[in-house]
Parts: sequence; structure tokens; C-alpha cells
Amino acid sequence: MILDDIATARTGDKGDTLILALFPRDGAAYRHVTEHVTPERIAAHFGDAVTGTVTRVEMPQLPGLVYRIPGVLGAGVTASPTLDGHGKTLSSYALTLPLPDLDHKER
Repeated sequence: MILDDIATARTGDKGDTLILALFPRDGAAYRHVTEHVTPERIAAHFGDAVTGTVTRVEMPQLPGLVYRIPGVLGAGVTASPTLDGHGKTLSSYALTLPLPDLDHKER
């Protein structure tokens, strides 16, 4: 199973920091994402491009989670050497994160 199976994502930019918002599809998916999609796992998934500490804000009332991933956008939108300076396609990459299977009985 991958993250895309239970959540959708949107990304944006703040300088060289990627802002990743994940929206699990239901309560069981929110609990699963909260448990398994830690800031450390996100940092490892994005690899060497991450230049600092990944942080996460949980918003159970939406439900959603927002991650700040520093460095992924290179020098920032206007100076980034990458093809996707705003990081819009990186939401698709984030959704490829492998996860343990969700116990569908808990839905």
C-alpha cells in the first residue's frame, strides 16, 4: 500500500521550503497517516534534498496534516535550478510513500 491509497495531497512553497498538506480520506486513514507518516519518514522519503528538520502540524478537525520540508525547493522559487520551483508535482511524489496495510475493519 502507498499513501495515495488513503490520502490526497497539495503542495506549495515558502522560499526553499516545501509545504505539503495531506488529507486522509476518512478517520481510520487519518489515524494511520498520523501514526506512519512521521516527519522522519517524510525526511527520509525526500532524501538529501532536505536541509533541516521536517515539522508537522496535525489538524484533526479537517482532517489534515501539514509538513514543512526545508531545502527541497533548492534556492527558492525564483532561483531554483529544478524544473518545478513551486513544488506542485512533489505532492505526487509524496503519495508514493510506502505504508503498512490499513486494517479495513477499523474503518
